[in-house]
Amino acid sequence: MSDELRKLNAFFSEAKVWPEELRALRAILLDCGLTEEFKWRGPCYTFDGSNVAVIWGFKENAALGFFKGVLLRDPEGLLVAPGDNSRAVRMFRFTGLDQIEAIETTIRDYVREAIELEKAGAKVDPPKDDIVYPEELLAALEDDPELQEAFEALTPGRRRGYALHFAQPKQSATRRSRIERSRDRILAGKGLQER
Repeated sequence: MSDELRKLNAFFSEAKVWPEELRALRAILLDCGLTEEFKWRGPCYTFDGSNVAVIWGFKENAALGFFKGVLLRDPEGLLVAPGDNSRAVRMFRFTGLDQIEAIETTIRDYVREAIELEKAGAKVDPPKDDIVYPEELLAALEDDPELQEAFEALTPGRRRGYALHFAQPKQSATRRSRIERSRDRILAGKGLQER
């Protein structure tokens, strides 16, 4: 058994929240012809190597997220953004197995549409970055050319994630501390949540 398969099996067998819902979503996604991989500490579903969907077990709900969900037709308005700053991902939220069973056909339709978007090479074209970088980040980038070069080499989503993370604290000292703690990760080209 591969290490990846062990991690996937452990994820589902050891799930503390929404275990039945997560297994039901897994079965649907695998039945739709997606490949299951272990990324970002959880199951990710791909088509021809491209990320299509992901499932999560949150405290409040189980969720099925689509990486390019903003491009999906959603005539019934079932998809929601995972957060205020989400630009592309949209997801279903479930608080019971019966909810998944009630819209299984709809879920399959959305998965098929997401696969077709991948086949067509569809891209999400987010608006230009509207994040204002905190002063502490601008100062750190100006004072550290190596950090600036590495930060600018990050994908727009990774830069955005860091900028939002750095801007959250009210105190300047905390913002500077977050930047310092993230320096090595930025130099390694990693996003905020990547290991």
